[in-house]
Amino acid sequence: MKNIAFFDTKPYDRIWFDRLKDKYGFEFKYFESKLNSDTAVMCAGLDGVVAFVNDVIDEKTISILSDQDIRILALRCAGYNNVDFKAAYGKIHVVRVPAYSPHAVAEHAMALLLTLNRKIHRAYIRTRDFNFSINGLTGFDLFGKTMGVVGTGKIGRVFVDICKGFGMKVIAYDPFPAKDSGIEYVELEELFRRSDIISLHAPLTKETYHIINQDSIALMKDGVIIINTSRGALIDSEALLEAIKNGKIGGAGLDVYEEESDIFFEDYSNAIIQDDVLARLISMPNVVVTSHQAFLTDEALKNIAETTLENLRQFFDGEDLTNEICYQCAKYGSCEKQGKGRCF
Repeated sequence: MKNIAFFDTKPYDRIWFDRLKDKYGFEFKYFESKLNSDTAVMCAGLDGVVAFVNDVIDEKTISILSDQDIRILALRCAGYNNVDFKAAYGKIHVVRVPAYSPHAVAEHAMALLLTLNRKIHRAYIRTRDFNFSINGLTGFDLFGKTMGVVGTGKIGRVFVDICKGFGMKVIAYDPFPAKDSGIEYVELEELFRRSDIISLHAPLTKETYHIINQDSIALMKDGVIIINTSRGALIDSEALLEAIKNGKIGGAGLDVYEEESDIFFEDYSNAIIQDDVLARLISMPNVVVTSHQAFLTDEALKNIAETTLENLRQFFDGEDLTNEICYQCAKYGSCEKQGKGRCF
């Protein structure tokens, strides 16, 4: 039986992993702490590592894992911008869950939009105090509005379909347009100019880092709404805050935040948040922040567990690593896998 270190563990993580681990012949050693260069030493004597989106898998962490004969690191998420693939190449195979439930994330994006537009969060607080006034709760019809979708992978395309169901006009930007999708693709600047609402569904790369910034915001319509369920650093948070303060941006629904790694998934209800930008964003009546929960459905958790365990099984059984990603993948966008369908 293989023993696997499991980092950044929460109760909801364990449910499906515990149900399925015997089927795959694994035993998990759960750690609540995040994986980083300080905690990597806890993997001594184990056979592999399961990590999450906010773990710090840098050169030092990888070196410590490699020195302890760890040869497989399974990300139980789709994103991988927290991994130093150059340091991992040739030492540790890195696998991920490329898709767990595009519907879960796309539906949460729409939930954020509906909440912002119809002031559900404010109405909920009022009625809890038996205040049934509807002053200040006016929204607008989504029907006929232009939705700009940045990124049309699986999640983005599901979100496009949801928007069309509301009768919205959808335009999209993606450097790799989906073939035969029926989606109207435009250049990014045109999307910024035409959209009433912009929803981000792109990975975090050098090209997409701070894709929403002071200059791009200046191109947008006054009162535009921004939705981000992808990666926090797609948005320059300070530029977003300033645009909300001056009214250029009419609202923001954020499930991610660029400096979230030490905050999200934890309980700080009895502490003072030291991140002034996040604290001010949360204080705004036209901002809704959720704590990276867009993926959090039972179906998604099951798919994450099944794919992660299958990734581990493939590695230990010497099979092709279907969901491996490496330095070549990250650098060039493709990888000619070598022996037995592995990156090295």
